[in-house]
Amino acid sequence: MATPQNLRFLWPFLLLHVFAGAFRFDTLKQNGEPQEGDLRLSGGESPAEGRVEVFHNGKWGTVCDDGWDMKEAQVVCRQLDFPGAKSVITGKSYKQASGPIWLDDITCNGNENSLVSCSFKGWGLTDCTHKEDVGVVCETGSNGLTNNTTTHSMDHSISLSNDLGQLFDTATNCDLNILLQSPTGNRQEDDVPEMVETTICAHKAILSLFPHFNVFPETTNITVEVRKPCQPYFSSLIRYLYTRKIDVTFSSALCLHQMASSFGVKQLMEDVGRLFTQIFPDDSSFYTHVSIYQYAVETTDTILEENLIQYLAWNYQNLTDSPAWNDLPVELLQALLARSDLVVPDESFVLETLESWITDRALLNSSDTVLALLSGIRFPMISAEKLLELESSSPLYQIYKNVYREFTLKAFQFNVLLFSNLTTNPNIKKDIGNYSPRIYISEPWSKVLREPRKPSPNPYPYQYQNQFGGSYNRYDRYGNYNSNPSTYIQSGFTTPLHNSLLFRDRKTSWEANVFTRQSDCSNRGVRCESVPAAMLRDQIYSSRPRQIRFSNRLLLMCQNTYIFQVQSFKDNMAYISKNDTQASPYPCVDNKYTYLFVVIPEYV
Repeated sequence: MATPQNLRFLWPFLLLHVFAGAFRFDTLKQNGEPQEGDLRLSGGESPAEGRVEVFHNGKWGTVCDDGWDMKEAQVVCRQLDFPGAKSVITGKSYKQASGPIWLDDITCNGNENSLVSCSFKGWGLTDCTHKEDVGVVCETGSNGLTNNTTTHSMDHSISLSNDLGQLFDTATNCDLNILLQSPTGNRQEDDVPEMVETTICAHKAILSLFPHFNVFPETTNITVEVRKPCQPYFSSLIRYLYTRKIDVTFSSALCLHQMASSFGVKQLMEDVGRLFTQIFPDDSSFYTHVSIYQYAVETTDTILEENLIQYLAWNYQNLTDSPAWNDLPVELLQALLARSDLVVPDESFVLETLESWITDRALLNSSDTVLALLSGIRFPMISAEKLLELESSSPLYQIYKNVYREFTLKAFQFNVLLFSNLTTNPNIKKDIGNYSPRIYISEPWSKVLREPRKPSPNPYPYQYQNQFGGSYNRYDRYGNYNSNPSTYIQSGFTTPLHNSLLFRDRKTSWEANVFTRQSDCSNRGVRCESVPAAMLRDQIYSSRPRQIRFSNRLLLMCQNTYIFQVQSFKDNMAYISKNDTQASPYPCVDNKYTYLFVVIPEYV
């Protein structure tokens, strides 16, 4: 059996057995066709206004307006060769977009050369609908009159990438020799490590754009050392610096990511790092995930680190049952405890698994570590009944009695006082995050729905799931044949208004629906922007206390094994796309979904 340490080096080779496809990263135009990362404005009243659309993976898609301000707009307008941006447009009804929503939660500094150079978690990761497509109005730099000072932009950059690629391939007038060395693992007679060497001729003007190569005007030779498995891909990396284009396979991904990290090629590092998420569901031992986390930290790839931690947060229960659980780094566990998107039965489960981890790691007397970890537990979210049991059930209580008593006191206060009264206490304010819920899926806070089975091909009546969990057939009560029976799933359930003692006896009823066809939406009197769609709505909205709101979530589970997508409800609706308007960084190959509706009450 492979040890965790060995797996740290073995996990990249899993990539060879998972995917055979190649991915092309291309940030320069060629042949007049839209290229990766290109932008356009659509649906506006002038060429300088419209919905922002970005080209990715051979398809135009839109950008969600979440978090948008003038910094992002300036980047868009400059990329489109306008002098600058006038304004950001949100909520405008442009002509309906049919493509995917490619970008969400994007953050720019304002000085980037392209929108895709800004920070974002991944392509297609969004909980938006097309109603939230962002638009911009760009400055035109002209009052419409023609005079001697009018500027006409001429852009011939579409051939630049190919020209620079040819310059590298032919080594024309190259003035920098790169000596590439790779240790073989053997040693020479004088005990010096044996090296495999090759020389690449490049151009100082290109490599000087990347400071990590340490190329200066007087430099004529540099020596670079890379691992032997990565040596075949180094020339491709250097060529990318010229062309901004590269083909990436899963066998080359790790090497290109490592080299891009070492030499400060940030955009390539982040794009390649997003590919690693495709293997997350394939290792139930979770040793791969621990190794990728350590690698992401070492290479300072914050996007890869975030995608990894997010997957672990969504699948925390599986993680705690895995062989890698007791080998989890303290820093990774702390990062998980800090998250509100941790999917768990309840907060007691989080505390119990943490106490078990501390005990199994023999850390009971490591007070600094234990206190830091316990501070990540959201004690106010634990039920009053289970708080009372801690003194007798917790293996840490007697050792850290004062700490537990302090935390449980605050938790009891939360249960019997209005939150507005608690927030006046400065000790409460500093721990305000511990008064926010996570995604708790134990009863009564969640409801599971599954897609109906496909219709039977035989001519006799066959069954469909109905709203009460029973069935009906294709013949109605009068014996007439129904050629288009509804396939939507519906179920009702009841929850308390809030998990605190103050509101626990007040109930609200919920209606959960999954619509797989547009006709299902129409039959239910609902307008769906796309299908599949999910709806979750309560029955007492008008009488809901003003200090309580619901931040409900829809969880998609693949093959009843792992959670691969979490969506927020907006106006009671959440939209699930099978590789169209939205995407997930974690794959679900057969699209066999289980829908988990989760009610999350919180104080305003």
